[in-house]
Amino acid sequence: MWEQGYLDPRQTAGNFQLLRSHDLIWSRMVREYLLGKRQPMFDLMAWNVDGTRMPYRQHSQLLRRLFLNNDLWEGRYRIGDRPIAISDIHLPIFVVAATADHVAPWRLVYKLHLQTDAEELTFVLTSGGHNRIATSEANDRYVDPDTWLETVPGQEGSWWPAWEAWLRRKSSDRIPPPTMGNSDHGFEVLADAPGTYVLQE
Repeated sequence: MWEQGYLDPRQTAGNFQLLRSHDLIWSRMVREYLLGKRQPMFDLMAWNVDGTRMPYRQHSQLLRRLFLNNDLWEGRYRIGDRPIAISDIHLPIFVVAATADHVAPWRLVYKLHLQTDAEELTFVLTSGGHNRIATSEANDRYVDPDTWLETVPGQEGSWWPAWEAWLRRKSSDRIPPPTMGNSDHGFEVLADAPGTYVLQE
């Protein structure tokens, strides 16, 4: 990563596959190659293959500060000279967790309910086309994850329509999106987002 200046999405995918080789390599090979039973694509699979190159410094800070040292959860994550905490977030939050996520187990992600002072938190628990979605307001009483799992009804299909509807409710068409670049400060627009570097082989 340091030598090439970025982490390639194929390297990221390979790392995740090695972390759970039984599920993501061997059982998949047996099912798809030996038995000829290809699993139909679902939303999380599509999301996982939609990778992009990540600059080495960004990925290094992500691993060290957010995963290894857990700085954001502990209130030590700094932007410039100022520490920030999850409790500083007061805007609505839409959270997606997966039942089989080995990097961020869903019950730990669910603890965000205890850390944030957001006006509302929409929590999605997904598992290959089976979803549970519920929104809690800032003054709602905390419900533990197992009770939440038992009481929130399941929904079939993708969670993406719920996310899109949430974005539409929270967005405004009155404020135009910012333009890329800033010619006032000598930065010219090179290309539309996400840029051309993501297309390079």
